[in-house]
Amino acid sequence: MDRVKEIQAFISEGKVPEIVFWVGCAGSYDERAQRVSKAFAEILQKAGVEFAILGAEEGCTGDPAKRAGNEFLFQMQAMQNIETLNGYGIKRLVTACPHCYNTLKNEYPSLGGNYDVVHHTQFINELLQSGRLAIEGGAFEGKKITYHDSCYLGRANNIYEAPRMVIERLDADLQEMKRCRTNGLCCGAGGAQMFKEAEAGNKEVNIERAEEALDTNPDIIAVNCPFCMTMMRDGTKHFEKEDSVEVMDIAELVNQNLK
Repeated sequence: MDRVKEIQAFISEGKVPEIVFWVGCAGSYDERAQRVSKAFAEILQKAGVEFAILGAEEGCTGDPAKRAGNEFLFQMQAMQNIETLNGYGIKRLVTACPHCYNTLKNEYPSLGGNYDVVHHTQFINELLQSGRLAIEGGAFEGKKITYHDSCYLGRANNIYEAPRMVIERLDADLQEMKRCRTNGLCCGAGGAQMFKEAEAGNKEVNIERAEEALDTNPDIIAVNCPFCMTMMRDGTKHFEKEDSVEVMDIAELVNQNLK
């Protein structure tokens, strides 16, 4: 993969990138999510998309702070990011994290941050629809894939079809869980639950969701979110299925099938 350019490199050349890839905290620091960031960056490069990242200038969107009830910290983090984005005149952001997507799209405008925010599954679908990207297929021929709708992409922002349209281009068999689309079940990480111990109960949410996914007898559980990635992987490990059922982001699936 070619080295990814930071926004300053474009500015120094007097150019404006087509998009800015908002990597997010998980995509930057979590070892598993880093592989998703790399896969998406490779897709962008193969499609000839001129993109930049903010690098060290990108801060947390403030989503975890806001969900945990710390509005003051959220606004501090948001205002710092907005100052950076507006300073560079950035208009279009693409992110592989639905939590970042929801915060940037729906909560930054009231603070002065108005951007065209796109989830990476939507952008990949755009590239495929326009012909800038072509899937060769074959890598997952005959494989069963079940797709988990993340809360912040699905029920919060009504994005259901773009990820499925991408998966359907693969030579695979898409198996829907009994709870999907508007009736989808949370992976258990949202609302800052990712960062606290589970509360008393009979079963953790991610175990319930992983059980539903495994009921489809899949080879692959497809996700679109680093939080969901962690929770679903923990679920497959709970059922000792981590060696037979892979949990993969849609970007990784696509990147393995490009011409």
